[in-house]
Amino acid sequence: MNIVLLEPEIPANTGNIGRTCVATGSSLHLIKPLGFELDEKHLRRAGMDYWKQIDLHIYENYEDFCNKNGGAVMHFATTKGQRMYTEAAFGPDDYIMFGKESKGIPEEILLEHPESCIRIPMLDRIRSLNLGNSVAIVLYEALRQNNFTGLEPIGHLHHLCWPNDL
Repeated sequence: MNIVLLEPEIPANTGNIGRTCVATGSSLHLIKPLGFELDEKHLRRAGMDYWKQIDLHIYENYEDFCNKNGGAVMHFATTKGQRMYTEAAFGPDDYIMFGKESKGIPEEILLEHPESCIRIPMLDRIRSLNLGNSVAIVLYEALRQNNFTGLEPIGHLHHLCWPNDL
């Protein structure tokens, strides 16, 4: 899977998302301008020691991203989407785009892809969820639809073993 952050503003969110990408074998795509430097301590702290393991791709702007990823199957996560994220059919190499924390994905982009806009349902009295939480919710649904391919099917204890009859 491919997670795309369009102009992310908060380094801790991007760090957490980076860690989620490493944990799931997903690629992280960052579209400038970024609201932080990639070497900021908050970014590294949120991503812990996993940041150096991220399959990271950086683009100068949205046009650069589109030019380098033409033909990619895209999903646009937005509070303005008309379909729920569970209604989308995710392929193993799809791209899921999330917008900047303060404004989301520009409406001009959304209107170019209305059938690909998805949302996480929530009460109308809240503007949006935290970006890191939103990425995790949608990414894990996409991974579930693809049978969690490549991920550990069973958790392992650190010091003991699970009984064989579970």
